[in-house]
Amino acid sequence: MEQIGDVKLKIGYVRVSTEDQKTERQEVMLHDLGVEKIFIDKASGSTTNRPELKKMIDYVREGDTLIVESISRFARSARDFLELVERLSEKDVIFISKKESIDTATPAGRFMLTVFAAVAELEREYLRERQREGIEIAKRKGKYKGRKPGIYPGFEHLLAQSKCGEITAASAMRKLGMSKTTWYRKARETQGQ
Repeated sequence: MEQIGDVKLKIGYVRVSTEDQKTERQEVMLHDLGVEKIFIDKASGSTTNRPELKKMIDYVREGDTLIVESISRFARSARDFLELVERLSEKDVIFISKKESIDTATPAGRFMLTVFAAVAELEREYLRERQREGIEIAKRKGKYKGRKPGIYPGFEHLLAQSKCGEITAASAMRKLGMSKTTWYRKARETQGQ
């Protein structure tokens, strides 16, 4: 259902972190709430540079209501979260997060919005701190060696071909299923040998 004239819409935003994760649970909840249009991203919430998020921000109009399952589905940092809600507010769009019972149409909802955003970021920082501490302890015990390096058979041959201009680095990366960062890191390591 597209927006026509003064018609106000309930719009949903769904996010999961990877292509493998399912969105059905969030979608069913939004449909049960009468949401008419849903935008779905399968991307990390650590950035606001998500295609469907951008489309949704452009799409919403004054008087619309944006509903999300939880703050963490919308944004991961308090700063990003508050900036996104501010952009919605500038367009006079109401924001609702079901899990946290936040509704920016009410003064209490706007207050809770700020509190929950700060608590969510604090919790994430604590998690990172505990993870770093755990890794340090494991390293001291010799149980943590870091992530195993990827094995890319044919890398050196394709690297030589790319240096000679027989193949582009981008083509070589695609053939190996290698990211740009990994390609150039391994190229530096190979040259240093």
